[in-house]
Amino acid sequence: MARKENYVVSNMNVESVLSMKGGKGEDSYDNNSKMQEQHARSVLHLLMEALDGVRLSSAAAGAFVVADLGCSSGRNAINTMEFMINHLTEHYTVAAEEPPEFSAFFCDLPSNDFNTLFQLLPPSDGSSGSYFTAGVAGSFYRRLFPAKSVDFFYSAFSLHWLSQIPKEVMEKGSAAYNEGRVTIHGAKEGTVNAYKKQFQSDLVSFLRSRSKELKPGGSMFLMLLGRTSPDPEDQGAWILTFSACYQDAWNDLVQEGLISSEKRDTFNIPIYTPSLEEFKEVVERDGAFIINKLQLFHGGSALIIDDPNDAVEISRAYVSLCRSLTGGLVDAHIGDQLGHELFSRLLSRAVAQAKELMDLFQLVHIVASLTLA
Repeated sequence: MARKENYVVSNMNVESVLSMKGGKGEDSYDNNSKMQEQHARSVLHLLMEALDGVRLSSAAAGAFVVADLGCSSGRNAINTMEFMINHLTEHYTVAAEEPPEFSAFFCDLPSNDFNTLFQLLPPSDGSSGSYFTAGVAGSFYRRLFPAKSVDFFYSAFSLHWLSQIPKEVMEKGSAAYNEGRVTIHGAKEGTVNAYKKQFQSDLVSFLRSRSKELKPGGSMFLMLLGRTSPDPEDQGAWILTFSACYQDAWNDLVQEGLISSEKRDTFNIPIYTPSLEEFKEVVERDGAFIINKLQLFHGGSALIIDDPNDAVEISRAYVSLCRSLTGGLVDAHIGDQLGHELFSRLLSRAVAQAKELMDLFQLVHIVASLTLA
């Protein structure tokens, strides 16, 4: 059996290694998700609109089911779930209806650190304002629930992650081979098209799975990274900033003889940021859902720090964020020790480019509210 550092993500099931960094350490997702928390709070008014559009079921009909798809392992998922349950309870009260019991499902890949998430959960005793919880391990690009069993789906910061890296992107000699790059920003047409087709296929799989699981009168609220440019080669300022430092760090390992150039070239981050028009086109062509609300939302900086002029603080926040998001993929590709070396090089690169990181690392999100057609 090959040693871990010789594993290549393209030869693996991405599902088995893709996860945000678990635990509660310095580089954990829980400690590096302030950006996600801040951006999620900024669209709560849109989330409330989506919740208000759900058909209320009677207490006699059983539990009202809410599912968070791509929950990860931080407290953000808990806070958002509590917000949704509380708002739904108020919605029932305003309608002079007795609130039912609530069931909350937290869903993510099997590699997710559910233990850390469960430690953050409040006790569930069925009292007012509480809810019963369960974890569901599996890809949301497939079925996760019985037919017509879920009232409301919520997913944030997840659907831009692809189910897999397109095979042709990893094949040397292919027109889509992404030589010298870790993302598709600025890549050649063949690479970009392969990623775009993968995103479209994944989104259709997602929509069709949810259309079978959603109860009549249910709704779905989605938030994912998007882009403003109509050109898929231009994935946005944030990915340009992210990939510039990241690619340089990988190049450092190659130049120092720690890894081969082929090893670098077979590492790709399975992220695709669609435009609003691309997202709309896929949803409308599939036909399973009606779009109630769809907009681009400028979320601001990905780096939430105390002193925006402190280069060291900026660079450390940037590297911790990168490691919390991609550390699992890196370690699976080159092993823990070389992964540590990569992020050390990334820190040096980030210090030198701190001002650019702070100015350009800006995120744009697609926010969508959907109901069954």
